[in-house]
Amino acid sequence: MPDDVLKGYRKSIDNIDAALVCLLAERFKITQAVGRHKAVAGLPPADPGREEAQIARLRQLAEDAELDPEFSEKFLRFIIDEVIRHHEQLRG
Repeated sequence: MPDDVLKGYRKSIDNIDAALVCLLAERFKITQAVGRHKAVAGLPPADPGREEAQIARLRQLAEDAELDPEFSEKFLRFIIDEVIRHHEQLRG
C-alpha cells in the first residue's frame, strides 16, 4: 500500500529539484557570457573579492532562511570553482 503522505513530499521534492536544475542552467548561461566578456576584455577568470562578498551574502541569506550556512558556502564554492574553470577554458 503506497504512503500518500510520502508520495506527496516526494512530488514536491521532485518539483523543487527541477526548479533548481533550471535555475542552475540559467545561472551558468550568464556566467558563460561573463567568461566570454572577461576573455575578450583581458580580465582574470577569478575575482576573489567578489567571491568572498558573494559567500558572505549567501551565508547571511542561508541563516535568514534557517539553512545551514556551512552547507550554503560549500554549495556556492562548488559553483564558483566550476565557473572559474569555465572562464579559464574560455581564455584558452
